[in-house]
Formats: sequence, C-alpha cells, structure tokens
Amino acid sequence: MDSAILKSTQFRREREPSWRELEGLLEKLRRGSPRNLTPQELTRLPTLYRGALSSLSVARSISLDQGLLAYLESLANRAYFQIYGPRRGFGAVAGAFLRRGFPAAVRALARPILLSILLSAIAALAGYFLCINDAEWYYTLMPDSMAQGRMPSSTTAELRAILYETEPPPGDLLSAFASFLFVHNAGIGIVCFALGFAFGLPTALLLIQNGLMLGAFLALYVGHGLGVELGGWLIIHGSTELLAIAVAGGAGFALARALLFPGGKARLTALAETGRTAGQVALGCVLMFCVAGLLEGFARQWVLTLWARYAIGGLMLLFWALYFLQPLPARDDDE
Repeated sequence: MDSAILKSTQFRREREPSWRELEGLLEKLRRGSPRNLTPQELTRLPTLYRGALSSLSVARSISLDQGLLAYLESLANRAYFQIYGPRRGFGAVAGAFLRRGFPAAVRALARPILLSILLSAIAALAGYFLCINDAEWYYTLMPDSMAQGRMPSSTTAELRAILYETEPPPGDLLSAFASFLFVHNAGIGIVCFALGFAFGLPTALLLIQNGLMLGAFLALYVGHGLGVELGGWLIIHGSTELLAIAVAGGAGFALARALLFPGGKARLTALAETGRTAGQVALGCVLMFCVAGLLEGFARQWVLTLWARYAIGGLMLLFWALYFLQPLPARDDDE
C-alpha cells in the first residue's frame, strides 16, 4: 500500500506542472475565446492535451489511485471539448438552420410536398363545388367549432362584419388570440407530420378534411358575393399557414414513402435517413406557424384595407417562394 501511494505521489509530482498549465489555458478559453491566448499558448495547448492523455494512459496501466484517475479523465475531457468541440452557440446553430438547413430540407422533399399541396387543392375544390351547388353540404363539412356562427343562413352584412372588424380586441386579448392560433395551427402541422408513421393514410385524411373545410368556407362567402373580400381576409395569413400545413403534410408523406418503399435499404435505415430531413422540415414549419399566428392575430385585425391585405399576403408568398427556391448560400466556414 505504501509503495502504491509513493508511486502515485511521485507520478503526480513529475507531471502536475503541465496539468496545471493546461488547466490555466482551459480557464482562459472558458472565459473568452482563442483570441485570449497568445500564439505561444495556442501552440502549447495541443501539446499539453496530448501530455494529459499520455498521463491518463500511464495512470490506468499502473493502477494509480482512483482520485488521480478521475482528475485526469476530467481534465482530458474538458480539454477535448475546449479544443476540438463545436464552438457555435445557439444563435449560430439557429442561423445555420434558417439559412441552409430548413430550405435545403424542403427542397429535398419537394415531391411529397407537391403531393400534399395537390391533395389539399383538390379537396378544397371538391368542398367548394359541393357547397356552392348545395348549401346543405356546408353543415356536413364544417364543424361548429370552426364555423363560429358563420352559416349559409347568415346575412351578407353579418359575414362582411367578420371580415372588417372596426374595433380590434385589446392588446392583451389580441396577444392571447395570436398564441391560441399558433398552438392550434402548429398542432395541425405536427399531427400531419407525425401521422406519416402510419403509412401516410391519416396524413392524407387530415389534409383532405382541412381542404374540404377551406372549400366550404370559400363557397359560403362567394355565395354571398364576398369572395374577393374573403380572399384578402385569408391571404394575409393563409399564404403562410396553408403552405406550412402542406409542407408538414409533405414531411409526413416522406416518412410514409420511406416505410413503404425503402429502396433496397432496411426500413428502419430508410426511415432514420428520411426522418432527419423530415424532422428539420417539421421544426421549420413550427416557425412558419408562429409567423402565421402573428399575422392572423395582429396584422389581419389591424389591416382593414383590402389592397393592403392582398399586398401583405402576396409579399409573404413571394418571400417563402424565394426562401425555398433560390440557390442556397455558400456554406459557412464554421459549419
């Protein structure tokens, strides 16, 4: 026992100065950045790190005391993450995701997203023509919770009043409304994405249901001669919200495609590969729903001029088209 203690003490005495020097440099890095170190210290850092690894290896091989082993393991781990670990913070990671990750993921899933858009459009047309020819279909397609009193029996004046509210709710209520819309819309998108694991059938049904309701709603207002006014009321937030729902549905279809047609790969492997891209799309859609919630909860209540509503909605649609379709920027060095 005395021999082991003596061996550990001698080992520490011979090598401890380099460990302390490494600890000091790591502390400088923790407090700031590599610019805090002199050129000589930057040169010493990897040498000291390799020395700490060598000390740890020797300490393990000659079975030194557990306290010394724990100290060296901690020092080596800290040095590794300080020297070789990622240096980007949350802001840099989020910026890289918005600049490259999200649009690249959307472009990678272009086909299932186009399928989602097509399915939603067909359902909306079906809902419109069913209700424009027979108003009774409106009661079948539109739940009471979504209709909120807007029925074929409503007068044109009542329907118009909803489109042009002259007294918006107080600011705190408006904020709560925007928060509710964000949670509701994001929930739809997440469900569309998540249900892709069930081979895409529930995703398709949800998109069809949403499209049918939209078509029924359009038919209601067109039947009262308010189609153009409804378009302005919808586009200010719908150009973001409806697109986000379609994109999230496309991510769900991509998962279903990986399960049904793995392309020679094991299904779990294909699902994992597609899931990484689809997950990025779903995360980006949450941000889109947040934007849509703000537009619906604030801009739509405050902007009452028809041309201004179309202008805002059209600009948002142009923004998303350029964002997703333009060539991606060059990869940053820190990525």
